[in-house]
Amino acid sequence: MKIVKLIPGAGNTFYCENCIRDSGRVKALRQLGHDVIVVPLYLPLLTDEPDACSSNIPIFFGGINVYLQQKSALFRKTPRWIDRIFDSRKLLKWAAGKAGMVRYEDLGETTLSMLRGEEGRQAKELDRLVAWLASEAPPDVVHFSNALLLGMARRIKEELHVPVVCSLQDEDILVDALPEPHRQLVWQTLSQRATYVDAFISVSDYYKNFMCTRLGISEDRVHVVYNGIDLDSYEPAASPPDPPVIGFLERQCRDKGLHTLVEAFVILKKSGRVQNLKLRIAGGKTADDEPFVQEMRQRLAENGLSEDVEFLPRLNREEKLAFLRTLSLLSVPAEHQEAFGIYVIEALASGVPVVQPNHGAFPELLGATGGGILCEPNDAHSLATAIETLLLNPEYARELGRQGRRAVFSNFSVEQMAENVARVLEKVTSKS
Repeated sequence: MKIVKLIPGAGNTFYCENCIRDSGRVKALRQLGHDVIVVPLYLPLLTDEPDACSSNIPIFFGGINVYLQQKSALFRKTPRWIDRIFDSRKLLKWAAGKAGMVRYEDLGETTLSMLRGEEGRQAKELDRLVAWLASEAPPDVVHFSNALLLGMARRIKEELHVPVVCSLQDEDILVDALPEPHRQLVWQTLSQRATYVDAFISVSDYYKNFMCTRLGISEDRVHVVYNGIDLDSYEPAASPPDPPVIGFLERQCRDKGLHTLVEAFVILKKSGRVQNLKLRIAGGKTADDEPFVQEMRQRLAENGLSEDVEFLPRLNREEKLAFLRTLSLLSVPAEHQEAFGIYVIEALASGVPVVQPNHGAFPELLGATGGGILCEPNDAHSLATAIETLLLNPEYARELGRQGRRAVFSNFSVEQMAENVARVLEKVTSKS
């Protein structure tokens, strides 16, 4: 199959689950013999897989042009040579570091406009994408990375005469953070645009059921394909860390529950039942996250714990694997009900057990892997108790890690993910 994958760039400053998922799928689908063309949207696509996206493929819906066309009718009519200036990769990389520049009110308006596609303020960007696909990369199927791209679905489907497939993962977190009236309007528009999609791919049963309800789509249109990772070089540590270490591997922000983990760490240190306990925080951040991270540093300093905690930047693959081997356990106590949690799979692949909140897809993941225990969501005391349970019972913790590792190697490889995705794509292309 010739597959076009439309994937938003994320600036590469923090741990990005969708980026890990998409780059892994691309590589594995190519290894299966499929011709996969990655088309970057908004920002340059920067991943740990350098060959995922060719530098010869232009960026569409460049983030700066999207913003300018949203704010001014003038830029909706400018010639391409002017737009090309704002689509400069160097300029877009600069813009990626300015996450705090966009107000949430503007984000709501832009999200709604993008979902309106040919009726939105960025319609000329859609014209350009459809023309390029028709002339340069006519596909057998087009695969959207997430549902917030569905404003493009009708034009692509009708003009290229190909099926479209859409992955589903955590769209609700962004949409529900928008102010009204945009939040409700975005959900309504998503539901309308979903009618042009031939099949959806959800990353968990939990999220399939959730999005079927929110979008009003039938269950038979949604296929569940668990995320998988490239398991090469994931190895357990030769011996347990001494002193014990709690790890965090995600974007360093409130949404991912870093404040809850910091509070749990303070509780554990004050109790004194786990000697010499350390905390290592990795995953990177945006400029917008910096005040929050400084707040966490201050909270630790107030309790005399700065020397026991290490804040790390975004790690490349080799650094990430080494980081995981330094941990006794990992916890990312996300505030919201997340659709998956690739960091869970990455930790378990390294034999590291996890402690996660009892909501979203985490009960499903731990049920499928047996690699950790659950705590009450958004509750630092419950999290501290669960972490302490594992740290005071190291053999139990190691057995959870071993059990989780076996399950991940059996059921969560990138190859299995790609094979399951390919089956969905082949099914829709055979019907078209």
